[in-house]
Formats: sequence, C-alpha cells, structure tokens
Amino acid sequence: MKNKKTILITGGAKGLGKKTALILAEKGYRLVINYRNSGEDAFRLSKQLENMYGTKSICIQGDVADLDDCNRIVEKTLLECHSIDAVVHNAGPYIHERTKLTDYSIDDWHYLINGNLNAVFYLSRLVIPLMRKNHWGRFITMGFDRVETAPGWVNRSAYAAAKTGLASLTRTIALEEAEFGITANMVCPGDIIGDWKEKGIRESVKGGQAPIGRYGTGEDIARVIRFLLDEESDFITGCIIPVSGGMDVLGKITNRGS
Repeated sequence: MKNKKTILITGGAKGLGKKTALILAEKGYRLVINYRNSGEDAFRLSKQLENMYGTKSICIQGDVADLDDCNRIVEKTLLECHSIDAVVHNAGPYIHERTKLTDYSIDDWHYLINGNLNAVFYLSRLVIPLMRKNHWGRFITMGFDRVETAPGWVNRSAYAAAKTGLASLTRTIALEEAEFGITANMVCPGDIIGDWKEKGIRESVKGGQAPIGRYGTGEDIARVIRFLLDEESDFITGCIIPVSGGMDVLGKITNRGS
C-alpha cells in the first residue's frame, strides 16, 4: 500500500468490529479502534495486531451516540494519525429484549436512534470535509437483511427505523460525494451471533439455516468490508449488500411462512 490509509472502526473492540480489525490489519491499514466500555478488549486487540502484523493502532474511548464524544474521537484521531480515510460504522446499540413500540422508554428510543442513525451523521459531517480535500474516502455502514425495502420488524421498531433511515443516508452520501472520490456502502450481516462474530471461515462448521450449509462468521463480513475499502472498488457505491449465506434472515426472525 503506497500511502497507508487510516481506518476508524467504531465499536471495534469485540465482535464483528474486532474481526474486521484483524482482517484490515493484515493488509497494512492503520487502525483506530473506537470503544465505549470495552477498554481492556480494545487495548488487548491493539497489542495483538502489533504482535501479529507489526501494525500500530490506537484506541479511543467514546460513545458514538453522543455528539461531543464524536467530536473528541475525530480530534484525537487527527492528532495521532493526521487523517481519516475511511470509517467503518460498526457500532450500533441493540436491545435484545423484544419490545413493542409503545413500551419503549423515551431514553431507550433516543439511544437506539442516536447510536444507529445520528451517530453516522455526526461522524460523516466531521469527516467528509477531510476526505473531500484528499479526493478519496470510504464509508461502510451496517444494516440488516432487507433493510433497503423498509420492512416492518415486530418488536424491533426503533432499531429497524434507525437502520432503514441509515440505508437511505448511506445512499445519499454516495450520491452527494461521488465527485470527490468518496464511496458509501452498507453491509448487512446475516444470522451471525455470539462467538461466530469473531471466528474465521475455516473455523465454520456445517449447520445453521443458511442455504449455503454452514454457519456465518465475522470473517465473511470483514472480507466484504476489506474489498469495499480497496482503491479499485470505487465503482461500487450506494449499494446495500447482504451477506447472509442465501438465508431470508428477516423472514426467519419474524416467523414468516412458519
């Protein structure tokens, strides 16, 4: 890589963010690992990346749902790395308890919308002007299966509304910033849960409900992100990309047809 790119990964200490960091470090990217509460995990990962690939990364605490924290994350990144070439918007709060719309507290509703939608606005507004100057940039957001169709999702109204809005926002960024060499795409993981988020494809075993016949892994997602970040992937922008092994994930979750 001629000029080492700086990639900010939000929520990068664990899960899909961690696996993405490992895949990107292998390619030589300079990484900024954002975390909210998982400081020990973030610094452990940073040390692991240095030992494995000689890649120096920095860890920055901050809640992307908070505007002031977003300002601080960007300021610290620029102080250390002098540029932000790509943002992988992996962080996004999710409440596992199934909740009808009228049962959400106002605070929970705001937190889900802020963390999954407004956070991308906060960071994009800060970072896009920097990317315009370099005439290059990459934004990767995270969605869910069928998000581009604005589906209803029973007991997940806040999360679904935020991610559906984010799909539109991602495509709008792609259109508005294309002239500046900036791309924006959304990756939609399939039913990848628990420890599988940090596992590799070779660790996968037969099973699960995906037509492909094996469990999905964090590497399945990270490889797509790595491809989208590549210099020569600039013709792919404004896309919503499902990575689900062929499974109708939302249909399974909502018990459609069963």
